[in-house]
Amino acid sequence: MPDYNLSHLDQLEAEAIYVLRETAAQFARPALLFSGGKDSIVMAHLARKAFWPARIPFPLVHIDTGHNFSETMTYRDDFVARLGAELVVGSVQASIDSGRVVEEKGPNASRNKLQTVTLLDTIAENRYDACLGGGRRDEEKARAKERFFSHRDDFGQWDPKNQRPELWNIFNGRKHEGEHFRVFPLSNFTEMDVWLYIQRENIPLPSLYFSHEREVFERAGGLLAVTDFVAVQPGENVERRVVRFRTIGDATCTGAVESTAATIEDIIAEVAASRQTERGTRTDDKRSETAMEDRKREGYF
Repeated sequence: MPDYNLSHLDQLEAEAIYVLRETAAQFARPALLFSGGKDSIVMAHLARKAFWPARIPFPLVHIDTGHNFSETMTYRDDFVARLGAELVVGSVQASIDSGRVVEEKGPNASRNKLQTVTLLDTIAENRYDACLGGGRRDEEKARAKERFFSHRDDFGQWDPKNQRPELWNIFNGRKHEGEHFRVFPLSNFTEMDVWLYIQRENIPLPSLYFSHEREVFERAGGLLAVTDFVAVQPGENVERRVVRFRTIGDATCTGAVESTAATIEDIIAEVAASRQTERGTRTDDKRSETAMEDRKREGYF
């Protein structure tokens, strides 16, 4: 029975910690997927609380596209050092160099989809049997279909029509050789819950989440940051604007939003008034109507 004396954040925290502990109990070689974004940061923070005073019993796995924002990489290294955790990096560039994947060409080329092969190779190489992800059901319609314990077959594929029931928070982690699970402790958090939890726990974040001035240009209705990884096309005008990022990913497909939100309190007020989901700024989700689900079926996060 739920404890109705707990706040909703307390209940979400307790649920996530329960899932994290179940993962540690049921699997031999679990890992925590860490992108340097707010959701994976919150998940790592919860893992620290779940197993304190012991160290987190999972390595942090970062799939590095090679096209990350420099602020994200700096934060990642500082965060891992503060946590005293093991960091495992899977390199998309190494996958390209070895011929495992072929880099996209053209003005809208992105390495985001290529991450799938690198992730599956990293899972196989390290024999991970469960990978904790920061996905939430409110983010995107494909993610709304996920269970807490989401089975992947021996090809790393997800079948949304053939998922196991999860009754009374009983999670079935049984699998065959070569299969693994993706586990989503933050499933019932919303974007607002994440920000309220960050505020309550005073969790430091990458500076990208807060308003700052930088060079951007408009493409396909969004604002992309000028980086070494994105070629500005004829007719695209570079301007300096005050922006922030609601989600952090590959710089080639992660859009900014114009914003003056410079504090957590400002961001909470902005999220409350927003009518666009945070992934509405991600161009990789707009490649087709089912872009996210297609990628997830193939083994994406």
